[in-house]
Amino acid sequence: MDLTSRNILVAGASGLIGRAVVKCFGEAGCKGVLTPSHSELDLEDASQVTAFFQRHKPDVVVLAAGKVGGILENKSKPVEFLTRNLAIQMNVCAAADLMRTSRVVLFGSSCMYPKECPQPMREDMLGAGKLEPTSLSYATAKIAGLQLGFSYNQQRNIDRFLCVIPNSAYGPGDNFDPQSGHVLSSLIHKFHVAKLAAADHVALWGTGAPRREFVFSADIADALLFLLNQEVTTQHMPINIGSGHDISIADLATQIAAVVGFDGKIVWQTDKPDGTLRKLLDSERLLSMGWKPKTDLQAGLEDTYRWYLANAA
Repeated sequence: MDLTSRNILVAGASGLIGRAVVKCFGEAGCKGVLTPSHSELDLEDASQVTAFFQRHKPDVVVLAAGKVGGILENKSKPVEFLTRNLAIQMNVCAAADLMRTSRVVLFGSSCMYPKECPQPMREDMLGAGKLEPTSLSYATAKIAGLQLGFSYNQQRNIDRFLCVIPNSAYGPGDNFDPQSGHVLSSLIHKFHVAKLAAADHVALWGTGAPRREFVFSADIADALLFLLNQEVTTQHMPINIGSGHDISIADLATQIAAVVGFDGKIVWQTDKPDGTLRKLLDSERLLSMGWKPKTDLQAGLEDTYRWYLANAA
């Protein structure tokens, strides 16, 4: 698919992945990229979404919008995580079906996989066990969204909906709020604040033992560009997007502290939940097509911290 002449809607263009998609697609020569703000397009309002699609007729949609957050917010706001993500996915999919949009990218999450899952996690392991309770509402919404895409593909006999599962995304434009952000961005903020305060320690939830795989947002955008250009389809199964490497939260914290320049002690609050012990994706399907990530964790952390200093600190 030649994207340079296509009308492309990036829903959630101000967010972490959306921002990266806009930049990546722009650098690839895509000129018709639509980036409506929330005030211009409320994705939870079905009539607004339908009217927008009728007016702009996007050829390609990247649905990078949604309600996301870390363990604390997932536990305190499960209703919002379920209902808001369901509404956004249903509205966009219905409008895309109505207007016969050529391709729609839907995002899943690694929390869709069972809490106890063989590592690395292959796409065919989805639905093979119970989910992690701390992210159950969000995971349920994302499972429903991908199934909706597969259902449209099946019922309409089309390949309109491209379903992908990136692992934990990070990068410029991330949410660094320690109450609502994910672990990596929250750690950057915590260590930065501690450095400024000349604190002698930073207290972190859990034991530090769980392992996580992190994918730089620009690499996720590059993978989408690759899949769309190659006209890859996902009739029945999503495609994992991972870096191929994971790291313990303890080692991640140490690495981030070094990047930020915090030299105090890290104290682990072992009475707090850890979450799933490991979430490493098996990205062999995507890698075998010829794509590979370009950014290692150290370079990604340095780039993310530079953006944080310039925009969020």
